[in-house]
Amino acid sequence: MPDVTTMNDQTIALRGSVWMTVGGENLGGPGRIALLAAIHASGSITQAAKAMKMSYKAAWDAIDGMNNLAGEPLVERLTGGKGGGGTRLTRRGQQLVDNFRLIESEHRRFIDQLSQQAEGVTNDYFLIRRMTMKTSARNQFLGTVTAVQHGAVNDEIELAIVGDQKLVATVTHESTEGLGLRLGAEAFALIKASSIIVATDTQGARFSARNRLAGTVSRLQTGAVNTEVVIDLPGGGAIAAVITNESASTLGLAVGQPATAIFKASSVIVGTPA
Repeated sequence: MPDVTTMNDQTIALRGSVWMTVGGENLGGPGRIALLAAIHASGSITQAAKAMKMSYKAAWDAIDGMNNLAGEPLVERLTGGKGGGGTRLTRRGQQLVDNFRLIESEHRRFIDQLSQQAEGVTNDYFLIRRMTMKTSARNQFLGTVTAVQHGAVNDEIELAIVGDQKLVATVTHESTEGLGLRLGAEAFALIKASSIIVATDTQGARFSARNRLAGTVSRLQTGAVNTEVVIDLPGGGAIAAVITNESASTLGLAVGQPATAIFKASSVIVGTPA
C-alpha cells in the first residue's frame, strides 16, 4: 500500500511496496524476492545470505517459510558436482521472481502517477498540521516574513498574512535566530484578543500601535462584562477582540459596520512550524 512521506523540501511524495500473501500470511515482499534473486545469481545460499546481510539460518528460515506457503519448493538443494553442491531456484521459484518484478514495475508506475497528483495532498497535510496547533491566543495567522529590521536590542519582523495585509512583531535577536526568521520564511503570528483595540473611525487619527487591520464587524458576542468583536478581513481572514460592554456601546458597534483592529508589535507572538 502507498504511504505519504514528508520530504525536506516540504513536498509530499507517494511511495509503496508490494507484498504477496497466501491465506493472509506473507509469502514475500521485495526483501524475500531479492533473496531468491541472489540465490539464482550465485547458486549458493551462503553467498546470497551475505549479499542480503543476513545470517545463513535466517536465509533458510525465510526460504522454508516461502516453500511452505507456496505449497511447493521454490529453492532446492543440489548435491554432488565439482563444487560439492549448492542451491538453485526451481522453475516455480524463478517464475515467482520474474512475475514479482513485473508486478513491482507496474506498481511503481501506478504510484508515480498518483505522486504527480499529490500537490493538493501536500497543501492539505500541512494545513491540517497547522490547525492542530494548540494555543491560548484567540488570533492565529500564518504568514511569510517580508522584512527583518535589526535594532539595538530587539528585531522588528514584518509578516505578510491573508489578504495581502501586513503584521509587525517585535522579538529579541535570539528569537530571530532561533526561529530562523529570514526573508521568505513561514511563520505564525499569535495575538490575544484582549490585546486588541477596536476603532470605528480612524481617518486622520494617529496611533503608536504599529498594527492596524481594517475590516467589517461580522459577529458580536455580549457577555456579563465584555463583548467579543469579530472583524472579517479582506481575503477571508478574521480577527477577534475582547472589549468592555461599555466600549462596545460607546462605539455603537453593529454587524456590517466598518471597524479596525489595532494592536502593538510587542503584542504579537511569533512562532515557526516544527
